[in-house]
Amino acid sequence: MSVFPQEIPRARGTRWTWMDETPWAHESPPTRDMPPMYDMHGHGGALDVLPFVAAVAAVVVAGCYAVAAARRRSEVRGWSHWRTAAFLAGASLLAAGFLPPVATLAEHDLRGHMLLHLLIGMLAPLGLVLGAPVTLVLRSATPRGRRVVAAVLRNPALHVLANPWTALALNVGGLVALYATPLYRLSAGQPVVHHLVHAHFVLAGCLFAWVIAGPDPAPRRPAVPHRLVVLGVAIAAHATLSQLMYAGLLVDVPVPVASRQGAAEIMYYGGDIAELLLALAMVATWRPARRRRPSTSAPAYATTGQ
Repeated sequence: MSVFPQEIPRARGTRWTWMDETPWAHESPPTRDMPPMYDMHGHGGALDVLPFVAAVAAVVVAGCYAVAAARRRSEVRGWSHWRTAAFLAGASLLAAGFLPPVATLAEHDLRGHMLLHLLIGMLAPLGLVLGAPVTLVLRSATPRGRRVVAAVLRNPALHVLANPWTALALNVGGLVALYATPLYRLSAGQPVVHHLVHAHFVLAGCLFAWVIAGPDPAPRRPAVPHRLVVLGVAIAAHATLSQLMYAGLLVDVPVPVASRQGAAEIMYYGGDIAELLLALAMVATWRPARRRRPSTSAPAYATTGQ
């Protein structure tokens, strides 16, 4: 006897879908993929345009950066083409994450969702930070504008956020909160929570990249060996979370096994690539302090006449 249900007469004008050929055609499937965002509570209304607005904002900021960088290149000190390329690449990745096809896939499949977070939370922030936007602003702003930027950098609250361990907690803690608590389910049904999660990933990713390897000035930035330890902890945390997700342990993501495991692989391998690039960027700027060697020349009195 076939496990599939017998064909059920339909009214004229209706059509069959893949759901009609499954044993759970008339009941909730046991391993259903993630529902489209906002399906549980209707559409997000005006909030639906926020990803498009974010993509346009990224393009506008990239244009402003390019204009300012072109002006600085005409000066004696110039401006690095590599920094410009890095910032434009980061802005492009950020815009790509908020636009189709990535954004569309992210609404229906956890693998697309993970790809989106890899773009906007790790790869795009790295490019933006390596572009040294704060340095460009300091060189382009008026004296009053430079004083404002300097005041922000001296703010005690920024000193707390710029601590590598604080940045690590915000970065990795966001991932744990999203995938190991009901936050993922909540973000799938609440547009405001969904967009706040994305904003957190962008900001936390930029903060972590800036603290670890940013060429811009940072308050009380520790030495490279200290930051390497922090980066190592981040790599271990990402690897552990991705392996738990692959095994379906201690995570709360109600999606099919194939989708969950594919997303875990994207987190594991994509995260490794992003963190390797971050480590290379940090080491490239490392200038170890040189120790003074004791002088081996003979004392002056030893070379005088006997």
